[in-house]
Amino acid sequence: MNVEQTLEQRVLKAIDLIKPYLQEDGGDMEFIDITSDNVVRIELLGSCKSCNMNSFTFQNGIKESILRTVPEIKGVQAINWLNE
Repeated sequence: MNVEQTLEQRVLKAIDLIKPYLQEDGGDMEFIDITSDNVVRIELLGSCKSCNMNSFTFQNGIKESILRTVPEIKGVQAINWLNE
């Protein structure tokens, strides 16, 4: 039986694909929620919070991967880092 995955399940699957790359460098991220306007909120953990490359990692890794994998998502925000 083919059961369609919920929006949150698909976001979590996309995050699971990204996390090993972050963890290789001592970083990580945690899913917080999806807002009513389809914005994913995450928290950057470990070295991702203070790395001087976190802007690049967020924009070109985390955000792009989630938006590409789950097109219904309108944006991604890291709650402990200022971004768009």
